[in-house]
Order: sequence, then C-alpha cells, then structure tokens
Amino acid sequence: MRPLQCLAIGLFLQLDFCAGQRMVSIQKGRLYRARGYHVTIWCNVSGYRGSLQQNFEWSFYKPSAPEIPLQISSTSDESFPYAVYGQRVKSGEIYIERLSGDSVLLHLTDLKDVDAGEYECHTPNTDGIYLGTYSAKMHLSVIPDTLSATMNMQSLSRDQEDSLELTCEVSTATALHTHHSVAWYLLQEGGGGQAQKIISLSREFVLSPGSSYHQRFSSGDVRLDKTGSKKYTLSILSIQPSDQGKIYCEGVEWIQDPDETWKDIARKETNRTSLTVRSLDKRFFVNISVTERSLLEGERLQITCCVEAQNIQYRWFQVAWYRHGMVVASLDQYGSLTFPNDNEQKYSMGNLLVKKDSNSKYILQISQLELKDKGTYSCEVSEIEKTPTGSFAITEQKSSSGMNINVKPRESHMHLSVSVNNEKAMEGSALVFYCNGTITDQSVSVTWWHIQKDREPPLFIASMDQDGKLKIGPCYLERSASGELRLEKLGSSIFTLTIYNSSATKDTGLYRCEVTEWSKGKSWKHTQEISTKVEPLGLDLKAVLSSRIPNVNLHEDFELFCKISVNDTTNPVPVSITWQFKPSSGTAGYQQVVKVTAGGTIEWGSPYLHLQKKAKITKSSSVSWLLIYSATWQDSGMYRCEADLWKRSGRHSAVGATAVVLSNPVEIKVTKPESKLNININSKSLEMSGNEDATVDCKIISMTKRNSLLGITWYFLPLSPEDAIPLMILRTNYSNILEYGEAFSSPRQKSRFHSKKVSSLLYQLLILSADHDVQGKYYCEADEWIWSMEGSWYSLGKMESGKTTVYFKLSENKPCIERTNHSITTTENEDVTLKCILQSTIQPTSRFSVTWFKVSEHFNAETLVEIKSNGIIQYGNVTMARRLQPHCSSVGDFHLTLWNVEMEDAGLFYCQVEEWQAANSSTAQVQHASGQSGYSNLVVLPSDSRSSSQICSSRWLYHFILFCPLVLFLTLTTVFLMLYFRRKHVQKGKMALEQNKTSGEELGVLAPTTSTQ
Repeated sequence: MRPLQCLAIGLFLQLDFCAGQRMVSIQKGRLYRARGYHVTIWCNVSGYRGSLQQNFEWSFYKPSAPEIPLQISSTSDESFPYAVYGQRVKSGEIYIERLSGDSVLLHLTDLKDVDAGEYECHTPNTDGIYLGTYSAKMHLSVIPDTLSATMNMQSLSRDQEDSLELTCEVSTATALHTHHSVAWYLLQEGGGGQAQKIISLSREFVLSPGSSYHQRFSSGDVRLDKTGSKKYTLSILSIQPSDQGKIYCEGVEWIQDPDETWKDIARKETNRTSLTVRSLDKRFFVNISVTERSLLEGERLQITCCVEAQNIQYRWFQVAWYRHGMVVASLDQYGSLTFPNDNEQKYSMGNLLVKKDSNSKYILQISQLELKDKGTYSCEVSEIEKTPTGSFAITEQKSSSGMNINVKPRESHMHLSVSVNNEKAMEGSALVFYCNGTITDQSVSVTWWHIQKDREPPLFIASMDQDGKLKIGPCYLERSASGELRLEKLGSSIFTLTIYNSSATKDTGLYRCEVTEWSKGKSWKHTQEISTKVEPLGLDLKAVLSSRIPNVNLHEDFELFCKISVNDTTNPVPVSITWQFKPSSGTAGYQQVVKVTAGGTIEWGSPYLHLQKKAKITKSSSVSWLLIYSATWQDSGMYRCEADLWKRSGRHSAVGATAVVLSNPVEIKVTKPESKLNININSKSLEMSGNEDATVDCKIISMTKRNSLLGITWYFLPLSPEDAIPLMILRTNYSNILEYGEAFSSPRQKSRFHSKKVSSLLYQLLILSADHDVQGKYYCEADEWIWSMEGSWYSLGKMESGKTTVYFKLSENKPCIERTNHSITTTENEDVTLKCILQSTIQPTSRFSVTWFKVSEHFNAETLVEIKSNGIIQYGNVTMARRLQPHCSSVGDFHLTLWNVEMEDAGLFYCQVEEWQAANSSTAQVQHASGQSGYSNLVVLPSDSRSSSQICSSRWLYHFILFCPLVLFLTLTTVFLMLYFRRKHVQKGKMALEQNKTSGEELGVLAPTTSTQ
C-alpha cells in the first residue's frame, strides 16, 4: 500500500519507476549511399516525460576508432560540434531538421568518403530518472558514384509531323544490387526553367508518360524502348510545335534499404538536344520604320524594313527600297546589292549603306542627306523558293506602307557669350576667359584678340581651326613656350583662353572671341568682347588666429580660424597657410601640422599624420579653418598659423613666397568631462517565501552621454555581523562579459542569480527559487565608460544604488525528520545508501524537495544533489554526479545511494527537506516548511587494509564484529526491562489481593450487625 500511497499524493512524479520506458529509434542500417549526394538519417524518441520539445545530439564513430565519439551537431548547443565538423555545420553542409518535437532528420548535403562509419543519435534525459534507452546507432557506407548517362549534343530541325528518334545510354558499375530508372524531359523556351516529363521507365520496368503526353502515348505517337543493355530510345512519330525545345535524358540509380524501401542514391543528366519544329504557316508581313521623319541636310537617315514570318531563318527573301516609286537600292537572296546609276556613286563614297541585320531585319542608311533626298519611302519584300530544277522563283511579294521623309536646309542659330573669371585680377593670378556658343552640329573654329587701347589695332593672341590645330600670335610665342598661355576646346562650341602669371601692364584691356561656323562651303561668324583689369600685387600681409572655445571637453570638437588680410581685399591673393602646433607635454617647439598650398594641395607634417583621420582643413582667399573632431589629451597645446604670399612665373613653376607672416598663438586646453551618472539610491525591502523568485532593480536616472556604456556589478551584504564585507555576486562589464564572484561561482549559485538588461536605463538582478540563504542586502554599482579616439575605453566614474533588503520567511511548522546521528563504515569501491526519513504527518497536497549536503573539513556545507518539488534533479558536485542516485522507496523515505565509494567521500552527510503546498488551489506552489536531518558519518576503509585482525578480512565477519556488541547490548537491555516490568506487575497483583482480602473481612464483620437491625 505504501507505493500506492506515494502514487496517490503525486510525490516525485518524475521519479516514478513505474512510468513508461523511454525509447530512441534511428533509421535501420546498414545504409549504402553514393559519394557527393544529399543524405538524410531520421531519429525519433518516444515514451518520454517532461518537455514536448526534446533535444537531439548526433555523434560519429570512425571505423578506425569505433570507441571514440566525434560530436557532429546538437539542437540545443551551438558549441557541441567538434572542430572537424564545425565548419561544415556552420556553412550548412551538415544540419539538423526538426520534423516535430520528438523527431528529427540529420542532413549531409555533400557526402564524402570520410563520412562512412557509425552514427549515434542521443537524447538528453528530461524524465528525472533513467529508464529506457537514450541513444541509438546505425551504420552508413559510402560507395563511389558510378552512374553514367550519355547522349550526343546536337541541334536538330524538323518539320511539323516529321518523326524523331533519340537514344541515350545509362549504366552503372556499382558492386551492390541496384536498379536504375530512365526518364526523358523537354525544356521549353519561356517555360520558367521547369522541365516537363515526356515519358519514363521505372526501376520495375513500368512506362509512365508525362501529363502532357498521355494522349499521344496511348495512341502510340510517343514510345520509350530499351534497345540494348544500356540503350534507351525515345521515339516521337509525329512532331508537334509543342515539342520544340531542349530534350535530355535522366538516369537514376536505386538501392533497397534494410527497411525494404527503395532509395535513389545517384542521378545523372545527359547533354541536351536542341529541337526546332518548323511550322507549316507560309505567310509573311512587311513593316517599315525610320529613326526620324524630319531631318536637316547632312544628317543621317536610317530606314528599317522588317519581315515577320514563321521559321523565318529557313526562308529566302529579296528586298528593295523605293522613293516615290523609284528603286533606291535592292538586296537579293545571296546578299548582292543593286543601285541605279545616280546612287552607285553615293554607295562608293560611303554615303549609302545597305545591310542585312538578320533574316527578318533589313536596313537602308543614307549618311549625308541632301535636299533632293526628301520624299516618300517604302520597301518591297519577295519570297524566293527553289524549284525542283534547282533554280529560284518568286512565290509571293508584299510592300510596306509609305513613310514621308522631310529634309530641311541647315542654318546657323548659334548664340555666343564671353566671360572672365575675374574682371579685376591681382597681378600674378591667372586670367581665364570663357567663350560659350550654343550647341551646333557644324564644324567651328575660334580666334582670340587683345585690344589694349581703342586706337591701336587688335593684337592676335591665338586661334584653333576646325581640326583642332593651334596657331599662336607672334607677341605671345614666348609666353606660350613658358606655359603662361593655354587655349582649349571644352565642347563642340565651348572654348577657354587662360593667361597665367598676369601682368598689370601687358594684360589689361579688351578681349575679343571670334567663332566661325562651317558647313558644306558655308560659314557664319560670331564675335563677343569683354574687358578686364590687372592690378599690381599688394605685399602688406597680416594673419590673426582665434578660437571660439579655448577650453575643450574631451571628445568635443574645436575650431581655429586664421584670417588673412592684405591692402587690396577686392582680389584674391595666392596664399599658402601652414598650421603649427606645440604640445603642452614635452619640450619640442612648434612643428608643422598641415599646410595648404596656394594651389589647394594639402601637406601633412610627419609628427601629426594621425590627425588626417580626425581633422578637417579648409581655405578661402582670406580665411583658413582648422577643425579637429573629438579632442584628446594629445591635442592640448599652443597653435599658430603662418601665411605665405606667392607669385607664379608660369603655369607650373613658382617664383617663391613674396611675404611671410606668423599669427598670434592660441592655447587649447582639453579637460575631462564631468560625469552626469545618477542612480536611484532609495532603499527598499522584500519578504520572500521558499522557492519564490525575486527581482532587484538598478535604475539609471541619467548618463553623461547617450553612447556611454555601463558596467554593472551586483553585491550582497549579509545582515550580520554589522561589519560584514560585501560579496560580489556577478559583474557585467561594458563589453557584456559576465563574471561571477568567488562566493557565487558554484553551478547552483550561478543557476539562481542572473543579471538582466531591461533597457539602457534599467538593469535587474533575478533571484530564482529563493532559500533561507538569500537573506541580506542587495545593491548595484554602475561604472560609466566612454570611448576615446585614441583607441581605448576609459571610466568617467562609479555610483552605487540604494540597498534592497531581502527577508526569508520560513513556516513555523517544520517537518519532523529523524535527527539521530549515525556512523557508517564501509570499504572502498562499495556502495552506500544514506537515509532521510520523514516522521511527521504528510498532507495529501504536500510536495517535497530534498537536498543532500556533505560537510567538508572546513565545516562548509557542499551541495551534492537537489531534487526539486517538480521532480527535476540538479547536481551541485559535478565530479560526484555520475556516482549519485537519489530515490524514494515510499512516502517520506528519501535515500541517496553513493556508488563505488572512494576514500575522498569520507565525511558528514545530512539532508534538508522542504515541504511545499499548493497556493489557493492553483498549480503554483509556496514553501510550507523545511527541516534538517541528523548527520551520517561515513568512514571509508581502504580495500587492501590489514590493520584489523585476520578475521576482519571477511566483510561479513567485519560487520558482524562491528555490530555484534550493539545487538547484544540491545538484547540485554530488552531482557532487563522485561524482567523489571514483570516484577512490578507481580507486586501490584499481590497488593491488590491483600486489599481485596481486607475489604472482605470488613464486609464480613459488618454484615451480621446490619442483619440484626
């Protein structure tokens, strides 16, 4: 009745030994699969309890090392695969497909020779006990791919209703017993790449037509015959237009697996035969098109004559073009051209072109249109066929519609404009004149003139003719040779004249641009003028350096301004700016940071090349800006700028600096920003019952920067003694690396304390399954970190939160557990069972959790194993876990069996039992009470010990001698107590007899007296 009572109250449902057995099943082997193909192996689990989502682990055993498992893949652990399989799993070449919660497929997408061996499917235990099978194995053999499917590649052309016969060879050299099937497919154009089956022969030699060929197969139009041991012939008696496309043959090799199912292990496709079916439709249509109907003389006209017909590539045509009904040109079926006399010359000069672009497209092109070429154009197409005698005859003629072409005379519509880069230029600067004309198709030439005074004749500067040839004026030959003169054509009618190193005496005056437009012996001339003044160069130069923010916070941007001034501010002066820096630390003087030359080239100084990535330099005619992003400590120091005025003698050579000036120095100080980290410091308290979960908040009110990172450390402060030192629970640094404190590094503590980041401003400490040892004060410490442009993180500051005090509330009614201390002596390698007996009354709704502890030599209790109220087993000592078996023989009788006792197992053992009750008739449970048993002192003797007498060499005699005195003592005590209680019973009997006798005598004396009265 006790096991039935245990089942009735539902104690340790997961430890019920009467439960159904767990069974792992794997695909039956041995399997034979061909190298290089996709292979799957299935695995199922049944008879389990716990989660409906079971996990699977696959391992492999090499034939050369059948005892060593190589881990392949797991559904729950990404780090499970060994290195030899890691890359294949990561690339998806090997993966697990879950079919259901308790069924999976192992996929090997590219089978290799090294994959041959034994495969094991293992399912981790979720039942709380071990009952049944948890793994299964099968063998996989890898065989060579010897399947061959061949057919000659060819292109065939057939008329509709002709016959077709194609043959392919399919063979295999596999040593095993295999079958093969053959199928023919058609891949049509525009079919979306999806091939349709024509007909197939299965491995059982059953013919099966495709869905589109059922009727033709039934009528005998489509056949598949095996014409030899390897040859398979496809026959189509009456080809239809729907048969046009690419036809190929596919062979598949099949093998029968141990479960008597057939599996395809290899498949091969042959080369494809291209089949063209010529239709019986003989009609054709003619269309004409032109690029433009209205053109200017000299432009190009292209007339295209298009023929539309079926199977046009196998037909012959003659084409002729007409203008106003007169033949312009004709093209016969051989490609020979014929022109009237007046067009023969145009063709020989290349102005008339006739070409056959394809069998359906014919082109007439007139390159240089004349006014006489306008009119209505059409084309005529004649189909030619061969007669039985071998000659050609016209079978049909068709003409296109007319297309009217208008040719207009060419006129000049050019408009000219002239501009200069600076009408008041500083001496030494460059003068750039722009002469822009509207777009034209005509050939143009340009001539530049310089007029210094009104009464003097224009001075010829340079010219460029229609072919791009340059001519320089006599007065400018020397300046052109030194590179001070440049004439360019930027577009069809856009020209520039550049004069470098301008002179105040030579280059001031009026400039004229003259553009001539040429077309077929005609010309149009256009002119425009513009004046400019070159002023002498001023040499008075000043430089002033300033900064808006001299004191800069770390990682802030700062900007320096170097303002340049000269006497004449109306014209830009070629100036180079050099930025110099002297750091606060060190004794070095000013060194070059960066230099911006007069031409805009930027040159960085070698000591400060790192600033290229975080500095921006700009320069205008009078101001230069130096902007440095995200200031660091290295950027503190003195800054100044140096201005150099330059004058150039030519386009590329420089005379040198005509003036140099240094600005005033400006000091930049980089300071550390003030931390704005703020955390909620309010204190709170929590009261918890057993097995409850608690959450402690760490709320961030503000941070210095949005992109700051926080490191969060959680601390525990015991309630006593008062001077207790806080213990670190866990720490998450700014890189999200988790670290547990020394006092909380055991697996049990790690499973109970977790850190959670709810948001960037809220962090939480989760305390799972609370026990009495969670009482104390909890708080967090936030450490704010900011990224430095120097390539590292640095801390701005730390702050602690308010403390949350957690109290643990235990039930007043503790379960009564036997607290008698025991001593157990055993020999090494023997098995020992420890007992924990519950003596109090058990309620029907009670659930129990049991934790076994061992007291070490430092009197610290070490958790061995914990059996929770829901039946889940959690081991605290990993090294002893494989030798521990907790179980329950009946209600309230808890046992822990220690297999193969070792010398290190000696010590004190005890258990702690927690009683749980359902809360408000719900499935949730709360702790009702807890209690602790007495100690069991385990003494372990060496297996080869000879310190006892020779009689103790027998384990039975050893235990007899060890327990015999105790048995004799208990026996004698029992006898003594029995004699003692028996003697007292006899004495009480005698006293009762004497009292009865005395009472009788008294009654006998009084009786006569009473009777007399």
